[in-house]
Amino acid sequence: MMQFFVQGAWGVVPAHLNELSPPQVRGTFPGFSYQLGNLLASWNYTIEAGLGDHFNKNYGLAIAIVTAVVAVLLALIAGFGPQAKGVGFVRGSKARPAPV
Repeated sequence: MMQFFVQGAWGVVPAHLNELSPPQVRGTFPGFSYQLGNLLASWNYTIEAGLGDHFNKNYGLAIAIVTAVVAVLLALIAGFGPQAKGVGFVRGSKARPAPV
């Protein structure tokens, strides 16, 4: 059940990466950037443990701080990031490519 909600929350990210990909690298860009995000997220445990130690072993507060920071950053990136409208995904489609 938990995987259902996790996939529902984060499953849209790879689909959105496909829309943002330039046509020349649409086959590799989404997977590479998604795995690059996983690499950056791998430091999460170290950050949370350091914050937990800083707040006198209050790891719940550390997780809440990290979650809040990630949520704000994700909202800013989604709100101010590029948006691909009218992008054609099929060769020879009529839709004009969005400026990158």
